[in-house]
Amino acid sequence: MTDRTKDRSNEAWVEDLRTQSPDALEDLRGRLQRGIYYYLSRERSDLASLSSHEMTQMAQDMAQDALIRVIDNLDSFRGDSLFTTWAMRVAVRVAISDLRRARYRDYSLDALTIDGEPAWLASNPVGGEKPPNPERAAEKDEVLQRLQDSIKDALTDRQYRALVAVAVDGVPMEVVAERMGTNRNALYKLLHDARRKLRAHLETQGLSMNYMLRLFEER
Repeated sequence: MTDRTKDRSNEAWVEDLRTQSPDALEDLRGRLQRGIYYYLSRERSDLASLSSHEMTQMAQDMAQDALIRVIDNLDSFRGDSLFTTWAMRVAVRVAISDLRRARYRDYSLDALTIDGEPAWLASNPVGGEKPPNPERAAEKDEVLQRLQDSIKDALTDRQYRALVAVAVDGVPMEVVAERMGTNRNALYKLLHDARRKLRAHLETQGLSMNYMLRLFEER
């Protein structure tokens, strides 16, 4: 191993990666893998059930993805930190994104409706223990019914599925866009239009967003 491989300057890293130096590629891949493994094993309690072998394999796969991402984004490196520090931040973002995707791998947009009715409303989100104020509970039930009717009347099925997936279920934008066969920009517009249409329709029913938020925040 050369001295250049052991102790590269920021400029040397960028130059060597631009020219696809095998030593630089392997050196950085190894660094990213070690950093990702540390992140997975020390910072992600949700992965505690994984074996060391499983975590190593995951770190290897993520490091390869991160290496490609770093190379593709070399022009965005401004030299404000060590190159390896910057690259590690890129790698952690890749790891987080991959883990989020894995979490929703089996998520189905087709499961968002039950016999044509919104599944999250059909499950009665204000159910459970009997509330202390029957009048307030009746008011909430009425508002929920009007909200359900507004969703059915105001939104297309595509708008509904996107809005519930992102705003209610918390599915990452990139996952929803992929499942819907679109891109993030188009999904942003779809969600914007859905929220605008729903808000306008609710206001024609005498239901402002502030009123509904206050109603459901109250116990």
